[in-house]
Amino acid sequence: MRPLIAVPGRRAARVPILRFSATLAAEAICEAVWAGGGEPLVLHGPDGAPAAELADRLARFDGICMPGGADLDPRHYGQEPVAETEDPVAHQDAFDIAVMSCAVRLGIPTLAICRGMQILNVVQGGDLIQHLPPSDVAHGNAVHDVVVAEGSRLIEVVGSARVPVSSYHHQAVGVIGADLRIVATADDGCVEALEHTGGNVLAVQWHPEDLHASSRTDAALFADLSERAAKSRMEAFV
Repeated sequence: MRPLIAVPGRRAARVPILRFSATLAAEAICEAVWAGGGEPLVLHGPDGAPAAELADRLARFDGICMPGGADLDPRHYGQEPVAETEDPVAHQDAFDIAVMSCAVRLGIPTLAICRGMQILNVVQGGDLIQHLPPSDVAHGNAVHDVVVAEGSRLIEVVGSARVPVSSYHHQAVGVIGADLRIVATADDGCVEALEHTGGNVLAVQWHPEDLHASSRTDAALFADLSERAAKSRMEAFV
């Protein structure tokens, strides 16, 4: 049986094929999770649901793939928005923060992507750079290299100290949160990956779902998530 991977849904006000608003997951994320051996299931964030229920809901899953999305409200990390920061989506922020908090606390195998990595850093007490300064590295809708730290779990997964990645972001992690370790950087110093030192969370700033079908290193991230999730499920029955 494939391990069940929760993909926290994104809210959309309008979808052409539906009469109503929708809770969605990007097809690229679902395809990448499936190709990696997992069973992707969209996790709905119902309005007004007690936060205490979320841990019980997530306990039914073997892993989590936290996708990218809009900018996080800077007030969650003690800052006021700058001009370049997009308008926040309060419901999405609250839901994603709650999911990530549960993932860390419960040790649920997790792959966090782009905004997902930023959520992880804020949950752990860190902050964000709201808008990256000009750089020789193109972080917006481009492919660039990242350098992976020796001795990290990430390098065990991707098998290389330098890998090309598909990048689409204008924000980045700033002050690093508690129990997190930087395990990849771009050539301009931008933090590109974090690992939770005491948990089961691997986070990347890039979008591995973009190139998973053609990139061995990106595909390996989703295979690793499924392997960790399957192992966690087996251990739960021991």
